[in-house]
Amino acid sequence: MLAAGGKPFLADSPAFGSARGVALANGYQPILDELGVPIVEMQGQRYQVAGEEFNHLLLSKEAMEADVVINLPKVKSHVQLTLTLGVKNLFGCVPGKMKAWWHMEAGKDRDRFGDMLVETARTIAPNLTILDGIVGHEGNGPSNGEPRPLGILGASADVFALDRAMVEILQVDPAQVPTIAASQRLGLCPDLSDIHFPHRSPADFQITDWELPEQMMAIDFGAPRVIKSTFKHLYVRFIKEPMAAYTNTK
Repeated sequence: MLAAGGKPFLADSPAFGSARGVALANGYQPILDELGVPIVEMQGQRYQVAGEEFNHLLLSKEAMEADVVINLPKVKSHVQLTLTLGVKNLFGCVPGKMKAWWHMEAGKDRDRFGDMLVETARTIAPNLTILDGIVGHEGNGPSNGEPRPLGILGASADVFALDRAMVEILQVDPAQVPTIAASQRLGLCPDLSDIHFPHRSPADFQITDWELPEQMMAIDFGAPRVIKSTFKHLYVRFIKEPMAAYTNTK
C-alpha cells in the first residue's frame, strides 16, 4: 500500500480495551513504527444500509470514509456463531460498546443476528478480505479454543464467497453458520460452483476433523451482562492498559 502511494492505518474497535492496547499486546508496534503506520481507534457514526430492518447502523466512520478497506479475519470456531470468518470480523467496525447492545437487541433471534452481521459487512463493503488460516482456532472459541495449524491463506474481493469457500474446506454445514446462512438467504453468497478459484480449490484442502464448539451459548446478552461488559471495557481501557504501559516504561 505504501509503495502504491497509499496512507494505510491499522484500525479496530475491540469490545474490551483499545485498538492500541490490542496491537501492543500482539507485538505489532515495532512493525508499525518501522513502516510509519498509525493505529486508529474507530469512532461511530450512523449510516444508511440496504436492508430496512437495520436502517442507520452505527458504524466506524474511519472504515466508511476510507478509500480502501482491507479486512483481516482469523479462522475461528465460536461458541455463539459456530464459526467466525470474514463477515463476522467486520463486526469490529461497530464501535466497541455497541457490540454488547446488538447482542442484547438482536441476539434472541439467531437468524436476525446473522442478518445484522451481513448488513454490516455489506455496508462496509471491504475491497479485499485476507483470511488467515495459517494457524486457526478450533473448539470452544473465541476465548477457550485451541490453536490448529492449517497452513491456509485465502483472499477475495468478495467476503461472502471467501467465507463460503472456507466452510467447504472445514467441512462445516453452511446452515450452521448464521453469517453464511444469512448471506445465502439475502442472495449475497454465490453457490460454490459459481466461485472462481484461480489457484487452488477447496477440494485441495479438505479438513475432516475440525473441532466445533462442544456446546453452543446463547447469542443474546442480558442487561446484567451488558453492564458487566461495559465496566470491563472501562477497566481495561482506562486502568489496565495505562498501568501496563506505565510499568513497562524504561
